[in-house]
Amino acid sequence: MTAAKTPLLRPLVLSVALAAAGLAAGSWYGVATAQSAVQAPAPELVAGLPDFTRLVDQVGPAVVSVQAEIGSKPQAIAQQGDPRQMPDDEEIPEFFRRFFGPGMTPGMPGMPGQPNARPRGVSQGTGFIISADGYVLTNHHVVDGADTVRIRMTDRREFVAKVVGSDEQSDVALLKIDGSGLPTLRIGDSRALKSGQWVVAIGSPFGLDHSVTAGIISAVGRANPYAGQRYVPFIQTDVAINRGNSGGPLLDTRGQVVGINSQIFSNSGGYMGVSFAIPIDVAMNAVQQLKATGKVTRGQLGVEIQPITRDNAKALGLAEPNGALVSRVEVGSPAERAGILRQDVIRSINGQPVYDSSDLPPIVGAMAPGTKVSIEVVRDGKPRTVTATLNQLTEATASTATGDDGATRPAAAAQANALGIVGEDLDPQRRSRLGLQPGEGVLVARVEGVAAREAGLRPGDVILAVGRNDVSSAATLNAQLRAVGTGKPVMLLVRRGGGTQYLTINPAGD
Repeated sequence: MTAAKTPLLRPLVLSVALAAAGLAAGSWYGVATAQSAVQAPAPELVAGLPDFTRLVDQVGPAVVSVQAEIGSKPQAIAQQGDPRQMPDDEEIPEFFRRFFGPGMTPGMPGMPGQPNARPRGVSQGTGFIISADGYVLTNHHVVDGADTVRIRMTDRREFVAKVVGSDEQSDVALLKIDGSGLPTLRIGDSRALKSGQWVVAIGSPFGLDHSVTAGIISAVGRANPYAGQRYVPFIQTDVAINRGNSGGPLLDTRGQVVGINSQIFSNSGGYMGVSFAIPIDVAMNAVQQLKATGKVTRGQLGVEIQPITRDNAKALGLAEPNGALVSRVEVGSPAERAGILRQDVIRSINGQPVYDSSDLPPIVGAMAPGTKVSIEVVRDGKPRTVTATLNQLTEATASTATGDDGATRPAAAAQANALGIVGEDLDPQRRSRLGLQPGEGVLVARVEGVAAREAGLRPGDVILAVGRNDVSSAATLNAQLRAVGTGKPVMLLVRRGGGTQYLTINPAGD
């Protein structure tokens, strides 16, 4: 009897289980439906793609083609290098590239068989008219070294332009053509730009006049560590830019100029999705000075700065690695007169925040020499405010010989500090060759400690200070390191080549 009932129970149990499961599923579905009915739909954040035809029709006539003829006047120059010695693109790491049109290879010597001839070619770029009487903006690198600059408009009129002035640091050139009632572009406000905004570029890539490309702003305030333009907070976009676009306008959806297309980031020489423009407020600052004096002057504070790493912040007692770390103060500079010291962290200038070291040069460089500024610094973990009067930026550079000259030197001191840094005393002659003051610095002979090697310290470096305390011998270096204590982060002021910066060594490794 029992054996006969057992098979009948299995379908019944299965049916009950399925019914229960169905009830549970129905209950869950009902709850989900109720929740979705209560929750409001997400608002539409993007309302269709823009149509740029009206914008291009309106602003196009003010965009011009720029041809800079180099070597159009016979002129003997010094012997140029062999073009075969120039590196291929494959040998050059990714960097910001500037654009030259067909027939022009920047830096290449003259034609074969004419080793002493001036290099010839045409640098082709773009420009735009900013005044009805014929002032034209383009890039410095488009017209640099040109004998003749020609402007061609959309109606096929051509003009020979005069270079009013040109500024390499901002990569801005101001040209003048004879004309009146010319079409112009309206100047916008690049300081109001935000990531995600639509922008349009008009230019002459590869000689294709008035090509239009569009995209969005990827970022603002980008530093350029490759072209030496420390004073330009670049606008980064994904607008397609190629050779010949240099100097052309970057426009907002109102048709206003917000930037000058200048560079791309590429390892192929062509567009790879990252392009850069000079903010128009930076360009117009240069234009005003070029009109008035033919050159651009900038304010200078007189400090050497570096980014703040996580280890730097820990050693300085900062909660966040924000600001510009002062690694050197020039003698007699506005910074020295204001009382700024090494290891100070600059957080703002006249209320403008400094989040990274790259933020500081554009802020200071945009100010005129003689400007009085209020500077917020953090010293020993405490904020303070100092006042400085900027002087004029100079482009003087110093080269320091660091090679082995075969001179007899004192033997390296035996390791006498917990970081494993073996110092070597410098004699007066070598200090002079290294550009050091009498009694300044200790040569790093060997780096035996793992933490010091990982921090980037290497033989041949010169340690100038431990924290703010100067060192002049291997003995004082060891004494200063012992005074810091074992296992604590240590900031060493290091001279390498012609540069000075702090390296933070964290023995704990956290």
